[in-house]
Amino acid sequence: MKVCRRKALALCLGYALLVLLAALNLLEYKWRREPRRCGDTPGAPRHQPPPPPPPPPAGSRGPAGARRQLVYVFTTWRSGSSFFGELFNQNPEVFFLYEPVWHVWQKLYPGDAVSLQGAARDMLSSLYRCDLSVFQLYSTGGAGKNLTTLGIFGAATNKVICSSPLCPAYRKEVVGMVDDRVCKKCPPQRLSRFQEECHKYRTLVIKGVRVFDLAVLAPLMRDPTLDLKVIHLVRDPRAVASSRIKSRHGLIRESLQVVRSRDPHIHRMPFLDAGHKLGGKKEGGGGSDYHALGAMEVICSSMAKTLQTALHPPDWLQGNYMAVRYEDLVVEPIKTLRQVYGFVNLAVSPEMEKFALNMTSGPGYSSKPFVVSARNATQALSAWRTALSYQQIKQVEEYCHQPMALLGYERVGSPEEVKDLSRTLLRKPRL
Repeated sequence: MKVCRRKALALCLGYALLVLLAALNLLEYKWRREPRRCGDTPGAPRHQPPPPPPPPPAGSRGPAGARRQLVYVFTTWRSGSSFFGELFNQNPEVFFLYEPVWHVWQKLYPGDAVSLQGAARDMLSSLYRCDLSVFQLYSTGGAGKNLTTLGIFGAATNKVICSSPLCPAYRKEVVGMVDDRVCKKCPPQRLSRFQEECHKYRTLVIKGVRVFDLAVLAPLMRDPTLDLKVIHLVRDPRAVASSRIKSRHGLIRESLQVVRSRDPHIHRMPFLDAGHKLGGKKEGGGGSDYHALGAMEVICSSMAKTLQTALHPPDWLQGNYMAVRYEDLVVEPIKTLRQVYGFVNLAVSPEMEKFALNMTSGPGYSSKPFVVSARNATQALSAWRTALSYQQIKQVEEYCHQPMALLGYERVGSPEEVKDLSRTLLRKPRL
């Protein structure tokens, strides 16, 4: 009897298994005969859940999922950009990079300014995504040598690099200039550690003088994964020329690269007073100012092109561009600071207002180039009127009359007019 029961149980289980297999085959046959939606594949569950969306790009989101604000300070040498950059470097909410494209120009020297624009844009594209490993591509330390935070241009005054947690010397939330001698003693950190800090900030600001045409940045400003705004810092070209002459030895490589970019087909006004010396040895005299002044032709030509683009902005530029005159910044620092911060969605703290005011209320006008310090605003604005010869002034005006007219910088008509410091040469800009 037990044997019969076992046989009967086995037959029942076998029969149940056959019924189950038949039902499954019938369901598969029915599914195959039914019309399928585009994208369905045989053998795949018809109502499977959609795949999860790809993660957002590294540069498109900040802390807690907030949209990151990316800013490029677009300017040229000797335009007051070091001071202007400090308004972001000092802000506790900002990750700031000072002249990162310097690495490109040094590594690819002696390329001319125009030929290096593509490499500059590619570097910025990586940096705005917090991919700081791109610095390693342009390291001048030699193959196989890893770059550290202290090898980045401007590291000795960068508040992120010089502050906790990367360095115990300073605190990022405390507004105030840092001592480069102290920062140079900070422990060098891996770029990956610096990159981790970059991802912690909602606002990333890069200041640069080596992008010459705003259109170079168009692919980045069109990129939907980036939220890039441009602040165009400008200054009276005559003041820029005067400062370039004063610091020409420190800018000789850059001046050569810029002058190589001149258009050979454009008829140029010859250099006037090419042997002019800017006073005695103490003021940096001792030869022709050929390259220092010659670079102004390329600089002003590119500035004119950018300003024309801003006057008739394409879609990618509308709402994403702001022009700031250095003269307005030093005369009305708090007002200008509020306007700039409002443009990039930053809050203005009393500490930042005090900092901006103190930096424009110094006892005098420093003659040391590349040093950020408190300046006397009035002296800073008029220094070029006593430093340049009348011939040099007219040379710069010849090169730069178009951007000067748009930006409200009035041309002079005589040497006496230059020396009359009671007369302002500033007018309302057209931008």
